[in-house]
Amino acid sequence: MAMRSVNAEPLPALETLELEGRRELALRRPARGSWARGALALDVVLLLAAAIMSQLGANGAGVVDMPTPWLLAYAGLAVVFLQVRGMYSWRLRVSMLDSARNVVVATVLASMAVVSLRILLPGDVDDLAPQSLRLLAFSAVYLTAGRLAVDWAHVRARRELEAARPTLVVGAGRVGALTARRLLEHPEFGLQPIGFVDKEPLDEGSLPLPVLGASWDLERLIEEHGIRHVVITFSTAPNEVLLREVERCEALGVSVSLVPRLFERVTERLTVEHIGGLPLLSTHRVDPKGLQFAVKYTVDRIVAALLLLLVLPVFLVLTLGTLVSVGRPIFFRQRRFGLDGHEFEMLKFRSMRAAVEPLVLPDLPADTAPGGVEGDDRRTRFGTFLRRTSLDELPQLLNVLRGDMSLVGPRPERPDFARHFERSVHRYGDRHRVKSGITGWAQVHGLRGKTSLSDRVEWDNFYIENWSLWLDVKILLMTLSAVGRYFTAPDA
Repeated sequence: MAMRSVNAEPLPALETLELEGRRELALRRPARGSWARGALALDVVLLLAAAIMSQLGANGAGVVDMPTPWLLAYAGLAVVFLQVRGMYSWRLRVSMLDSARNVVVATVLASMAVVSLRILLPGDVDDLAPQSLRLLAFSAVYLTAGRLAVDWAHVRARRELEAARPTLVVGAGRVGALTARRLLEHPEFGLQPIGFVDKEPLDEGSLPLPVLGASWDLERLIEEHGIRHVVITFSTAPNEVLLREVERCEALGVSVSLVPRLFERVTERLTVEHIGGLPLLSTHRVDPKGLQFAVKYTVDRIVAALLLLLVLPVFLVLTLGTLVSVGRPIFFRQRRFGLDGHEFEMLKFRSMRAAVEPLVLPDLPADTAPGGVEGDDRRTRFGTFLRRTSLDELPQLLNVLRGDMSLVGPRPERPDFARHFERSVHRYGDRHRVKSGITGWAQVHGLRGKTSLSDRVEWDNFYIENWSLWLDVKILLMTLSAVGRYFTAPDA
């Protein structure tokens, strides 16, 4: 492993120019906390507007006006519950769906609290239910719309690096490089990595950013580059040095994130307990063989049956279009690997004309998943439309109904590829702990077709180990949104 001292070696001219640009951009960024303060102000205005609107039409609906003190109490409680749910704190991942859920939960809790207090305290409780429901409905709709607008603007500002926090990555090893690459690939996380801090970095040819200095340069780098966040990964620096870096960042008002040891085994369900001053982190994983997934698979089959009835007219139209464009058979059938390596026959609408010569499995670059068009492009015009909109996957509702697949899960692979990847890709076989899905956590984040296989495996295993009903709902909504964007695109 090549190492070099970072004491006095100057940066190349090109890197110096890039860093100057990043420094200038950092100086133009909004003040710390401006987005949170703006969101709070907007929520207060929208709560007042919801209260006014709920009162204006109350008499016409035959409902007595809610007393003003209770309206103000409701607004105050809603803001408190939004704060408790972290809606005014900085977040790495800004999710509109999570924000909408938090708004609904906060307004429901505020409404329940006001109703309970009005029942317990002396006073007029006429029309209590309709008053509370009207206020809840108006405030939930107004706050959700406002929050979606704020989140959309915030994510866009992050992607354009207008609301990104200049960030240093401590540790220029494998994990540090992975951290920097992820942040560079996903500017919507709001952290813009500037460079590394490490006395003994890896060969810099493998690093996505320059090494700017060592631990003793931290304070200077924070001042020079306007650093607002530091991510501490793994390095050869002793714990005492890393602890001093954390303390110095906190003293300077710079936020700090830590990548934990054994991070591959850390889930979102995490508890921290202490033995004296020694923290013990316990992770809680969902058991793919447990009751939760058994319920999931049952719900999958019920929902698939209902969806098949709902989309039956669309299904018939697509069947007719396939018949006209490529003839019989209507369905493309292919063996795939599923739960515990069980092979099943996956269905799709045919989108290609029959091959003249037998197909052979393509040779793939390292760490690349198969997908897309293999060999000659034999897609029909109608087949191209099916592929782009993912409507060719619709027959897989029949796979779900039969119990071969789930609505949401890792995408299934062909047996030959699956056996090869199990030997060559870390944790690939762990994907087969659950049923394959029509859509998945990796797919809605752009990992489909010929994309990084190791990244796809990582996202799939994250889904399995952090599964919840809400996560499935989010993935389905994100899938519908992706399909909807195709139909609303100007060139669709």
